[in-house]
Amino acid sequence: MLTQAVIDRTVRAALDEDAPWGDLTSEYLIPAAAVATAELVAREPGVFSGGAVFAAAFALTDPRVHVEVHVADGATFAAGDVLATVEGPARAVLTAERIGLNFAQRMAGVATLTARYVAAVAGTGARIADTRKTTPGLRAFERHAVRSGGGRNHRFSLSDAVMAKDNHLALLTRGGASLTDALREARARLPHTAHLEVEVDRLDQIEPVLAAGVDTIMLDNFSLDDLATGVAQVAGRAVVEASGGVNLDTVAAIAATGVDVISVGALTHSARALDLGLDVRIAGD
Repeated sequence: MLTQAVIDRTVRAALDEDAPWGDLTSEYLIPAAAVATAELVAREPGVFSGGAVFAAAFALTDPRVHVEVHVADGATFAAGDVLATVEGPARAVLTAERIGLNFAQRMAGVATLTARYVAAVAGTGARIADTRKTTPGLRAFERHAVRSGGGRNHRFSLSDAVMAKDNHLALLTRGGASLTDALREARARLPHTAHLEVEVDRLDQIEPVLAAGVDTIMLDNFSLDDLATGVAQVAGRAVVEASGGVNLDTVAAIAATGVDVISVGALTHSARALDLGLDVRIAGD
C-alpha cells in the first residue's frame, strides 16, 4: 500500500501546505550557500516506522539533500539512538524538518503502540489488526506503521471486502426478512474471490449468520464469557474476530477466549506521536 508514488504524493501535499510560497524564515535568515547536517534522535524508546517517508520530505524539498536512515521499519530503538542522518543545503533541511518529523513521529507512535498490543497477546494465536479508523488521507502510512509494529491489516477500503455491520443487517432484515436468506443471496452474487464478514452483537445471531456461509464473523462488544461461548459455537466454521472494548488492559483476556483476530481502532485513532527530534548543525558551527 505504501508505494513510493503514494509517499511522494502525500508528502508533496504536506510540504505545499507548510510552505506554500517558500520558507520565509530560512530564506531571509540562512545564507543560500550554507550547508547543514542533522541527526534524527529518539527522545524515548519505541519502534521505528516511516524511514522512506522521512527521507522523502527532504528529497522533495531539494534533491541535493542526502538522508541515510540507520534503522529499518519495525526495529526497536532506545532513547538517544540516532535513527537517521541528513546532510545538504541548510535552507532545505530546515524547510523540510517539521514535515519529516511529523510523519516519523506519527508513524513511530502507531508502530510502538501496535507492538505493545502484539506483545500483550503473545502465545495466544490471536492476531492484532487495525481498522478503517485512520486519519483521512494517511491510511496507507498508518497501516504501514501497524505492520511495522507487528500487527496485521484489516480490509484497506470499502472496495476490498463485504463487511455487513449492524446498520446493514437492520436494513437487510426489515419487514421480518430472513437474515440467512439475505446473506445467502448476497453471497451468490459476489465474485468467488470476495471475502464476506458479518458483525453480530448477540449469541443468537451466530447460527443464522454461519448458515449463510460467511468467511469471518465479528463478535462485537461481547463479554468475555460470551466471546468464549461464541468461539465454541463457531467451532472453526469461520474466522472469529473480536471487536469493541479493546484496550491494553483487556486485550490479553480477549485473546485468551480463543478468537482468531482482535481489531483495535486505537492503533490508529489514539496513538500518541513519539518524541523524536532533529538536531541540526550548520557547517562551521
